Amino acid sequence: TNFFPWLTIIVVLPISAGSLIFLFPHRGNKVIRWYTICICLIDLLLTTYAFCYHFELDDPLMQLTENYKWINFFDFYWRFGIDGLSIGPILLTGFITTLATLAAQPVTRESKLFHFLMLAMYSGQIGSFSSRDILLFFIMWEVELIPVYLLLSMWGGKKRLYSATKFILYTAGSSVFLLMGVLGIGLYGSNEPALNLETSANQSYPLALEIIFYIGFLIAFAVKSPIIPLHTWLPDTHGEAHSSTCMLLAGILLKMGAYGLVRINMELLPHAHSIFSPGLMILGAIQIIYAASTSLGQRNLKKRIAYSSVSHMGFIIIGIGSISDTGLNGAILQIISHGFIGAALFFLAGTGYDRIRLLYLDEMGGMAIPLPKIFTVFSILSMASLALPGMSGFVAELIVFFGIITSQKSLLMTKILITFITAIGMILTPIYSLSMLRQMFYGYTLFNTPNSFFFDSGPRELFISISILIPVIGIGIYPDFIFSLSVDKVEAILSNFL
Repeated sequence: TNFFPWLTIIVVLPISAGSLIFLFPHRGNKVIRWYTICICLIDLLLTTYAFCYHFELDDPLMQLTENYKWINFFDFYWRFGIDGLSIGPILLTGFITTLATLAAQPVTRESKLFHFLMLAMYSGQIGSFSSRDILLFFIMWEVELIPVYLLLSMWGGKKRLYSATKFILYTAGSSVFLLMGVLGIGLYGSNEPALNLETSANQSYPLALEIIFYIGFLIAFAVKSPIIPLHTWLPDTHGEAHSSTCMLLAGILLKMGAYGLVRINMELLPHAHSIFSPGLMILGAIQIIYAASTSLGQRNLKKRIAYSSVSHMGFIIIGIGSISDTGLNGAILQIISHGFIGAALFFLAGTGYDRIRLLYLDEMGGMAIPLPKIFTVFSILSMASLALPGMSGFVAELIVFFGIITSQKSLLMTKILITFITAIGMILTPIYSLSMLRQMFYGYTLFNTPNSFFFDSGPRELFISISILIPVIGIGIYPDFIFSLSVDKVEAILSNFL
């Protein structure tokens, strides 16, 4: 047992240190920026320290647990704890948030507010990944929402108010379902609300009620990790957002939905999940093909990358739906791997936009000659996104394929069908990635414009690209690093289904 409140410090530090930003004297963008980066780094180092020295890998139960009575009136606790499922997303959050803060070009308007919102998002994300109380999970889920809305509506593109409103309508509308599910689970079968995740994991519900709960949570998480047909906020939001906001959206926000599916729908509602899982697999397969073919038709670079990330989330949904050991492990690996790759692609799109101020692919072309470094890194990461062997995307998608085939729940014919459809999706992925590369970097369009002179990427941008590239290649070569975290927890979850 460990009495030092590691997780509370990790969750509360960014938002409390961020609120000190407003006390800074107004001059000096640089001071605020480096202060924010230092807070992010300190938090990341604290997290890694706590995970290295106080976390046993082979224990599938909750660790680093904290239990403080918060509101006496209805048994509401401040409950934190992590296990093998949430350790990956938490480290990913720390990593991507630090890099996104570093990636924000010196913000001209309201830099104090911008950096405070980045830190507030950091707190909300880590809080929702590590909370052990369903109502606390919901509160952290909401804390995460408001900074994104403000970041969108203040530092977005031309249509930023439209996309910010669309985002808040979708996500706030979905969290109504989440709240109803949370209260239903908490209040079922007792006068005292039981909001603890461990106790509600052992509780059994009547099947009809469980299916109703499941549908509510499924809608909430399907908006967040976009599952077709609830994905339409994502391309608009990504098309308008600032590139560092895009990194956080693609890298972490989408992963919160997938995490919620595993954490709540699979752990708490196993009977309903085994009913819905063939439908989830079919939805995931349709989503991979649909998003990949829609991505081909996008003129806007950021929207094209956004649709590609919708298509990659299809693999996670298939892995969650195939109730098998390999499938779920592959889904968790894909959560981590796409968190890196999606964030990196959006960051590179943002750097390209900073250079040439164009977002439409048919106006671009010939960027490879003036910008060789950006061209190199963008090519490598597009290859990673189309699942080149040796990169993390390949390992994750391959293991999800194995998960479909070894799944015991579905019939042979459906397995063959789903594998076939996903294979077609894997063929469509290189088509849009490579055509994106061709339209951006080859050709002569920009090269012909008179006196065009661009700076290639500086040391800061190269540092960010390379520090995202290293874990991508590292996981691709040695994926056991992620599996060692999650494999015991996955077995514990799947034991409910046998």
